[in-house]
Amino acid sequence: MQNDGKVVPLNKAAADNANQTPLARLPVVLLQVRDKAAQQLRQGLQALFDNADDTLFEMADKAHNNVEQNTFFEAMRDLRLKRKSIERGFLERLNEAFVAIGQYEIAEPTVAAPVNYDKLELVANDDLERTVALDAMVGKVLARDGLALGQLTARLNALVLKRLDDATNPLGPAMVCDYFLQAGRNLGVEIKVKLIVLKLFEKYVLADTDQLYAEANQLLIATGVLPELKAAPARRSADRAPARPAQRREDAPSAGTQPGAQLDESVQEVFGALQELLHQLRGSVAPKLESAQEAQPISTNDLMRLLSHLQQYVPASQAAQDDYDLRHQLEQLLTRVSVKSGRFRVIGVVDEDVINLITMLFEFILDDRNLPDSLKALIGRLQIPMLKVAVLDKSFFSRGSHPARRLLNEIASAAMGWGNRDDYQRDSLYLRIEQIVQRLLNDFVDDTAIFSELLADFLAFTADERRRSELLEQRTRDAEEGRAKAELARQRVQQELNSRLLGKVMPLVVVRLLEEAWSKVLLLTCLKHGDGSPQWQEGLTTMDDLIWSVEPHDEPQAHERLLQVVPGLLKALREGLTSSAFDPFATSEFFSQLEVLHVQALKRDARQPAAWAEGQEPAALVAVVEEIVLAGHGDAPQVQVRLPADDPGMLQVSKLRTGCWVEFVEDEDHRQRCKLAAIIEATDKYVFVNRTGMKVLEKTRSGLAVEFRRGSVRLLDDALLFDRALDSVVSNLRRLKNK
Repeated sequence: MQNDGKVVPLNKAAADNANQTPLARLPVVLLQVRDKAAQQLRQGLQALFDNADDTLFEMADKAHNNVEQNTFFEAMRDLRLKRKSIERGFLERLNEAFVAIGQYEIAEPTVAAPVNYDKLELVANDDLERTVALDAMVGKVLARDGLALGQLTARLNALVLKRLDDATNPLGPAMVCDYFLQAGRNLGVEIKVKLIVLKLFEKYVLADTDQLYAEANQLLIATGVLPELKAAPARRSADRAPARPAQRREDAPSAGTQPGAQLDESVQEVFGALQELLHQLRGSVAPKLESAQEAQPISTNDLMRLLSHLQQYVPASQAAQDDYDLRHQLEQLLTRVSVKSGRFRVIGVVDEDVINLITMLFEFILDDRNLPDSLKALIGRLQIPMLKVAVLDKSFFSRGSHPARRLLNEIASAAMGWGNRDDYQRDSLYLRIEQIVQRLLNDFVDDTAIFSELLADFLAFTADERRRSELLEQRTRDAEEGRAKAELARQRVQQELNSRLLGKVMPLVVVRLLEEAWSKVLLLTCLKHGDGSPQWQEGLTTMDDLIWSVEPHDEPQAHERLLQVVPGLLKALREGLTSSAFDPFATSEFFSQLEVLHVQALKRDARQPAAWAEGQEPAALVAVVEEIVLAGHGDAPQVQVRLPADDPGMLQVSKLRTGCWVEFVEDEDHRQRCKLAAIIEATDKYVFVNRTGMKVLEKTRSGLAVEFRRGSVRLLDDALLFDRALDSVVSNLRRLKNK
């Protein structure tokens, strides 16, 4: 999701402040507003979860069948388990949103962006239901408390350089809903349960926005921020205003400002700042003629015709694009036009600035290491269509939600996990991007609505792909967590076996039973009930009784105790082996041999405890001199390298977060891009998946640190492509200007 917040002026103060830490950029009063709001929102969330159990239990009680009832019970359990993480995630996103409004940068931040409630994209029915519900919730808040929110937005705009509106206000209903959606995105519940939870969110969190905005406004008024704005009247539950439709994000004005004027002012402000930096490049696109005549700029319409002509001859291959210079192509066309008309024709100043800026942006894009080479050629062919959009609409540079800009970002994001493959031209993603590029080159003249159409289509396509990959990714995570749990249980069972058998001489049949059969009973018990459960203790007791029953004893009461222990021991052994589905034939053979051992023990002469009864074949004895190692999953153990916590490689590993993309490099021709799907703390494993969600790699923490140190793995930058490009270009232009 992207942020529609306006870009700040590119002045020297902004550049100087860019080196400060994020929190230092926020005035103290804004930190107070944030903390006060966080306290109220936290209380609302706590009330939500406190009442969720009762609500879901009531729904389960009214369920029509067992399946529906179980759905609500599972949802109750899921909410309880994830309550703390959702509360923490919500408050983290609130904090990030406040940090973002204090950052001085040309590109919109990618964190805590508001949901696009004003456009129902081509989504599945479940997503559509959720979007409609969210739209209604946001609309109700705007209808009830729109005036107080507008005043808060105006006061925030007086303190930060970024242009905010009600939808990008960190305390606006769109943003608050998005914090909750993002924090709860891992809830594994059905859509009807999600809708119930959203209603609870509306009831316990959004219902008190009047208090939220009133307290925030009062804090700001107390420090002299726009005290002249008339305070919004207090709202009572009995006299709430009738609901009205929610305003579109780009149309939501700050107090006292006309929407259209605000948008135009922001667009002109940003583009004007860019033009100041581009001034030094002017004159680079001009016909190569010596003429005494005064230069006559061509119209924007004529420029669009020239670009449409060039659009039909855009090279397709990467090699040809490397040699393709758009400005040189325009120079040649202008030279021909000048010669034919007998007048010295040039491109107007504004249009030339746009050409230079777009050219520099695409130079960055085609040199970006985060873009796979196999897709650079396709994206490079979009240079002229994007230039035409920028010529027609300067908000392309200032509005993060601009369809053309967003289409470019979405294509780059979808391609993040792309690997260099020989059969890429048969891949569905590559084919879809190729269709988009070809459609723009063939059909785009000057109607920018085509970008909205292609964006909606591409979002529907990527949403479908993402759902499939997330499903497989979740299965991968579940499997890895299951493996980790099984490994810990295996080590626990192994520890108990060795503590009892290592260094002892025991009948071979008993050692084999404990190692091959009873270990599985204990393993299943540990996995199902845990190693602190009564069932686990019973399993250990059975093992202890079995070992004691086949050992020689010289104490007088041993005979009586053996008579008492054996019946219960045999019963416990039989039930345990049956529950673990142990081979019944092997079980029968074992009990036959165990019976012989117990009979010999009962007939043994108390004065000769080590002797076997007359006529009985002594059992085969073994000395357990090596540690028992139970079979695992067959994975070869990875060599662990001990590194200090402040090792550069370990510090880089500590920055990895679930969901980030990395690239492993064997050599120039063999690179593998994958996403960190899970960090298994118990076994110190980092699990990576490919673009489809399938597991491709598994690394230990220290193993990853070593690879970071030798440069064979690097973290990919998943920030928005256009925004990174614009930020880089602006930085370069500033350096040129200051030379």
